[in-house]
Amino acid sequence: MAVAGLMLVDKPGGITSHDVVARARRALGTRKIGHAGTLDPMATGLLVLGVEGATRLLTFVVGLDKTYEATIRLGVATTTDDADGDVVSTTDASSLPPAAIADGIAALTGRISQVPSTYSAIKVDGRRAYDLARSGEDVQLKARDVTVTRFELRAERRGSAGSATADGAEAGGWVDLDVVVDCSSGTYIRSLARDLGTALGVGGHLTVLRRTRIGPFQVETATSIDGIADAAPIDPAIAAGAILGRFEVTADEARDLRHGKRLVGTAERLAAEPVAAIDPQGALVGIVERRGADVKSVMNMPEEASR
Repeated sequence: MAVAGLMLVDKPGGITSHDVVARARRALGTRKIGHAGTLDPMATGLLVLGVEGATRLLTFVVGLDKTYEATIRLGVATTTDDADGDVVSTTDASSLPPAAIADGIAALTGRISQVPSTYSAIKVDGRRAYDLARSGEDVQLKARDVTVTRFELRAERRGSAGSATADGAEAGGWVDLDVVVDCSSGTYIRSLARDLGTALGVGGHLTVLRRTRIGPFQVETATSIDGIADAAPIDPAIAAGAILGRFEVTADEARDLRHGKRLVGTAERLAAEPVAAIDPQGALVGIVERRGADVKSVMNMPEEASR
């Protein structure tokens, strides 16, 4: 039986997040594997997998903030807002003033309203938006509020008129921006590229996207897709503690929580909630929250998967 825990995988480009899950299922000999936070096929970087009983923890991973490294090409717009799409317009962007680019980036930093890319995994009437778009249907997605805490320009490169674009087509002058973005869950970096290009009047799309962080987890500690069979998952207690913080309980309290009982009058011991309840042996009992003056489990970890 596969060992329960969270596994960090560095997804390569050209495959889907579901492809990574399928590889992990074969490598570990179990179907009880899920992932938190889809990456587009073009994108690379950190994908968090839940193995066996630790799939229950993925609920708490999905909403964590994230860090991306990306390259935005200004002067070329595509159907998908990234390099996998068809070019729909080219505009000479070579004369864009650096100050205008800086102002555009600043306007997309902080709490912003963002319309997700039409070619996204968001469901519309039970179907994925990208499936609807590929079938020729008109897809209208609603704007959503997201938070971009950092939108930092690291490097800038300019191509002269007639230079080849990412897909080999001839275009006017373009500007490539290497950026780092810290953002809330649900933020589309493709949409940032599109909106920056639109605001500057030249169009824009992503040519490179790499996720380097999800909450406390860094891509530097992730395994390659070929190393999944030999990688050791992060222990559920360690993973949950890193995500939510630790709430140390006695053996008696652990037993009561596992039996669905409340810990009467213990809420004052919680510094935050939800939080991971850890027993004296270092095993994850479950995730707990306040209920008035008491503490109650909102998710119990199966004992065979708790350590």
